[in-house]
Amino acid sequence: MNEKKTNKIKYPSVYFLFGIIFLSCASLIFLNYSTIRILSANRAYVTGESQYSKAQKDAVYYLTTYVHTKNAKYWDSYLREIEINKGDKLALNTLHSNPDDEKVKVGLRAGRNKDEDLDDIIWLYKKFGNISMFSIIFKIWGEANILTDELTLLGNEVHKKMVSNTLAEVEKNSLLQKIEIIGEKFTILERNFTDAIVHASWKMKSYLIFANIFFILIIISCVGIYFSMMMKKLLESTKVIELKNENLILANKELDRFVYSTSHDLRSPLTSLKGLVQIAKEEEDLEQIKYYFELMDQTISKQDQFIMDIIDYSRNKRVGKTLEPVNLHQLIDDIVQQYNHNDKIKTIKIEKNLEIDEIHSDPLRLKIIFSNLISNAIKYGDPEKSVKKIEIKIYKENDVFKIEIKDNGLGINEEILPRIFEMFFGTNHNIGSGLGLYITMEAVQVLGGTISASSRIKEGTIFTITLPNYHGN
Repeated sequence: MNEKKTNKIKYPSVYFLFGIIFLSCASLIFLNYSTIRILSANRAYVTGESQYSKAQKDAVYYLTTYVHTKNAKYWDSYLREIEINKGDKLALNTLHSNPDDEKVKVGLRAGRNKDEDLDDIIWLYKKFGNISMFSIIFKIWGEANILTDELTLLGNEVHKKMVSNTLAEVEKNSLLQKIEIIGEKFTILERNFTDAIVHASWKMKSYLIFANIFFILIIISCVGIYFSMMMKKLLESTKVIELKNENLILANKELDRFVYSTSHDLRSPLTSLKGLVQIAKEEEDLEQIKYYFELMDQTISKQDQFIMDIIDYSRNKRVGKTLEPVNLHQLIDDIVQQYNHNDKIKTIKIEKNLEIDEIHSDPLRLKIIFSNLISNAIKYGDPEKSVKKIEIKIYKENDVFKIEIKDNGLGINEEILPRIFEMFFGTNHNIGSGLGLYITMEAVQVLGGTISASSRIKEGTIFTITLPNYHGN
């Protein structure tokens, strides 16, 4: 019985899919961690900028008030506020030139940044400082530090003149104007700094959302492919189970038929024997008794052949395939020799045309095949022909071996030719057990080959067998 072939769709390995899912999940965890940290760092920069902006505005206010009032307490307040801007300047310069985080933190603390924000501020600079959307933030920070230097120099100049009491009214107005201009420049840079942080945050948010969607789609796709694989395997398993169930039902039917036919065919000759024995007991004519004994011998021979067929059937079903070198000449000669006791063999000319002496195959199955086909050719020989022949031809065609066994015997009716390989199907001559050709077909199938027959009544029969070349010769 041939199993149905199904087209297989190639899927990636389950381990490969799990690997992709694992990497995607790990990437998602990393991305979301980075997202949270970037948002935290942005918040820290916004908080730091507000401190920087407030300190700058207060420094400008106190310095201006100091110029107007000459009150030293405003100078002290100015110095206190300008130190905040100087702290942030120190932090940025250290980030640019020195990887020492502790020195950076000294400047950030002086700029009134919270301790819990310091690591995020440093991390964002180190990870994204060279990316355009973030580098502009640090560029604006650097420009603000230049204004801090200008304001510091201007403040020192004011204080020097105030202490020495040499600040003229005209010069005073000029200094106040310069202080105001620096303050306006600070305001512009602070606005640009805030806009840059907001822009970077939105842009980074878009990238991270896209990356999250990308990896989620990968995970969904892998899960979908895995589900499809499992469903396909489940369907294939279901089909295999259904096919096996069908084969099992056929096997059970075949077994029922085999048991019924075997019990009938085993009992029938015994019944005939008992009848012949009973008749022979009552017969007094020696010639007639001898005739009865000949009938008994024929019945026993038929019974023996039937039992041998059953043994071959059992061995073919039970014994696994074994591949080894088989000498074809020796195999055929041994089989023919088994029929030397048969009177029919003496009138048959056996011709061997073997282009190949040896093949790699299963010796048991080859013996079953040749024995049954040669036996049939002998049994179904045409008694009316003066020259009876069995031709055995073996040759190689492309990558397979071909065996042809031809006789000029009685032939097989064309109507029943398609059914001759069925179990217990008897030909129109009704001589054999009906198992021989069925066993032959099964032996050929075990070897992965094919068998076919062509025949004409009173002209003979040709059996053609194709076997694979296992040895690759």
